[in-house]
Amino acid sequence: MKYCFGVDVGGTTVKLGLFTVEGELLDKWEIKTYTENEGERILPDVAEAIKGKIAEKLLKAEEICGIGVGVPAPVDKNGAIERAANVGWMAKEIKKELEELTGFPCVIGNDANVAALGEMWKGAGEGEKDLIMVTLGTGVGGGIIIDGHAVVGAHGAGGEIGHACVEPEETESCNCGNKGCLEQMASATGIVRIGKKIMAENTAETKLHLDNFSAKTIFDAYKEGDSVAKQIVDKFAEYLGTALAIFTCVVDPEVIVIGGGVSKAGQPLIDAVAGYYKEHAFISCKDTPIVLAKLDNDAGIYGAAKLVVA
Repeated sequence: MKYCFGVDVGGTTVKLGLFTVEGELLDKWEIKTYTENEGERILPDVAEAIKGKIAEKLLKAEEICGIGVGVPAPVDKNGAIERAANVGWMAKEIKKELEELTGFPCVIGNDANVAALGEMWKGAGEGEKDLIMVTLGTGVGGGIIIDGHAVVGAHGAGGEIGHACVEPEETESCNCGNKGCLEQMASATGIVRIGKKIMAENTAETKLHLDNFSAKTIFDAYKEGDSVAKQIVDKFAEYLGTALAIFTCVVDPEVIVIGGGVSKAGQPLIDAVAGYYKEHAFISCKDTPIVLAKLDNDAGIYGAAKLVVA
């Protein structure tokens, strides 16, 4: 039997999984992400955790094919990054360092691309080779899979869907420094921004209250038929659906997968986005299915493991 490890490095925790090379998850666990001193402990802690699991499971070194890692930053072809602010890293040769710490071959990828790879392998896109995934959380992440491989690009920024400009008239800056990014309109914080603007301009009766205002409360009210919530969700759906129509006429995927915390709104979210998507999509792509992600928080470890066995 051959095994591999999938590692998903996040700002609060590092998720780890032990897999067979066929994609069966045998064990999963988490360790704390220590971001102090430019995250100097993270890779040694990962190495220690993996060595501990190998000892616990009585695995032999020759049975381990390698370690895949998803990190919150663009990754170059050498498995290095320039900066990962969420975990404190500055310029870092992740592949080289982790291989030296563990003695196993390592493959490094951007976390959003890796999550998309996981959903393609064992999630909502299982059986398909061409996929776009969008993760709607505090920000908007994205991953594009073509013929079973993540689109990385010349600078490691392939699939940065969240930073496509969808609102040229926007005056506030995104975290990336540009203005009008999809992340400003379709993330959990973006939906709240849209909502506050609509609430300020609206006199209609609503169940929404600014003292308890979030993407969840907006979608809950939307499901109950609240007219103001409907305006907010429609605007969000217009931004996301139109953006997806642009991406699909470039990529022509077999499926579009929506994940992240906002996707917990479920099928009503998918239906709202799909309406605008179909309105704007190129004729050959209009029937491309938009579906909810299946792997939830495990997408990253699945995709990281897939990097090893790709």
